[in-house]
Amino acid sequence: MLQVNGVSLQYGSKKLFEDVNLKFTKGNCYGIIGANGAGKSTFLKVLSGEIEPNKGEVVLDKNERMSVLAQNQNKYDCETVLRTVMLGHGRLVEIMDEKDELYSHAEFTEEDGVRASELESEFAELGGWEAESEAQTLLNGLDIPSELHSRLMGELDAKQKVKVLLAQALFGNPDVLLLDEPTNNLDLKTARWLENYLLDFENTIIIVSHNRHFLNKVCTHICDVDFGKINLYLGNYDFWYQTSQLMARQQRDANKKAEQRAAELKEFIARFAANASKSRQATSRKKELEKLTISDFRPSLRKYPFIDFKYEREIGNDILSVEGLTKKGYFEDLTFTVQRGDKIGIISDRSTSVTMLYDVLAGKAAADAGVVKWGKTIQLSYFPQNNNEFFEGCSLTLVQWLSQFSKDHYEEYLRGWLGRMLFSGEEALKEAKVLSGGEKVRCMLAKMMLEGGNFLIFDEPTNHLDLESITALNNGLTAFKGCMLLTSHDQELMNTVASRIIVLDPVRGKKTFDKNVTFDEYIDLTNS
Repeated sequence: MLQVNGVSLQYGSKKLFEDVNLKFTKGNCYGIIGANGAGKSTFLKVLSGEIEPNKGEVVLDKNERMSVLAQNQNKYDCETVLRTVMLGHGRLVEIMDEKDELYSHAEFTEEDGVRASELESEFAELGGWEAESEAQTLLNGLDIPSELHSRLMGELDAKQKVKVLLAQALFGNPDVLLLDEPTNNLDLKTARWLENYLLDFENTIIIVSHNRHFLNKVCTHICDVDFGKINLYLGNYDFWYQTSQLMARQQRDANKKAEQRAAELKEFIARFAANASKSRQATSRKKELEKLTISDFRPSLRKYPFIDFKYEREIGNDILSVEGLTKKGYFEDLTFTVQRGDKIGIISDRSTSVTMLYDVLAGKAAADAGVVKWGKTIQLSYFPQNNNEFFEGCSLTLVQWLSQFSKDHYEEYLRGWLGRMLFSGEEALKEAKVLSGGEKVRCMLAKMMLEGGNFLIFDEPTNHLDLESITALNNGLTAFKGCMLLTSHDQELMNTVASRIIVLDPVRGKKTFDKNVTFDEYIDLTNS
């Protein structure tokens, strides 16, 4: 068991946590969530001992081992892939190295023999004889083929390194497993493998992740970092989100009723306090007013954008028809039709193929062959994966930037749209060229809402977004009544929005599934 006792951490005047008391027990998976900057990853570093708290302590039961997903991809460049995985159990590798050194002695002394015996005993207790086989199994499960196991880490690409470091963290059945964004850069197949592995993991798991599908799948508890506190909730991310929204509404409603009653009581007291015949009633109401409690309810530090796509022009019968569309190196002989209400998920092993398809449909690139026919009533709005052309070198303020895409150029009107996307006050006067990745995405979403398209195309819209913005986007796309083509690495978004799947293949064109097959059902079909 891992226990946190009275932990507080402060940098200068900024308090990240104060008096945190938690127990992480065997057989459970804890998801750490919170607004950007709340200190989720910092809390993992406190748990691992990398950061010392100002107050309190973190206690790991004696003889239990903690494993942490390494973030430095280049740390092991001079080690082989197999040894890198086994370094996840430091003591085991120390024993292996000391054994090898002893057995290399030209003269094997009696003292060497005693020491070797001790090491062999500990090696067996730690499962050393199965260690290499376990490491190979983990690597194979994470799609690192056997021919790479003896290669140096420095010879692998970034995505392969991520998988090896994940295998390192899982290696040796640690008692406590700390994972910071473990699904980043994982393909769907590998992410599904990791989900299943963690579901069967019998010890303690603590995770920071922006992947809602992953948190919903594996978490038994949610630790919410907010206002310098960390509160523990039973259930997965969706259960926490729904519960927190309900509690916030109930508290606001209760406060509203209490405020209305307080106003009524104050008015009565003011009118009749000096009236002898009403003095007893006034006194009674004073006592009621004193007992009336209006909670000091603070909304979460999290901020959810308001995302709602509306359109004025109704969609006709003809929407989009694609016949024999070909772009060499990307896709060939692609044919499909979009009908009323279709929200189609487009997926491919090559993201460039999807991006090229969207560029062709949006008229930004020309096809080599085939026909794209849009209906006369269609108004297209496109979210490209690469939005640099909209922001690089742009010295316009956000109000001025958004005005380019609006029929109404009144500043207060534009500020209202920016406010929906969390740009309030002076934030709306920032220059477009200095925005972060997440801020650029929110600006692009504001642009699309202003455009009022009845057909939306989204190419990886969740890149750079925090959990709150992803959740808001998910709600907005689910509520949208028009048609849509969508590609995202966020499985929850794909599963809850897409009603139909098209799979792009650069050689064979496309493979489609029935209209009502969800993204999860598609994954199950492809893995069966």
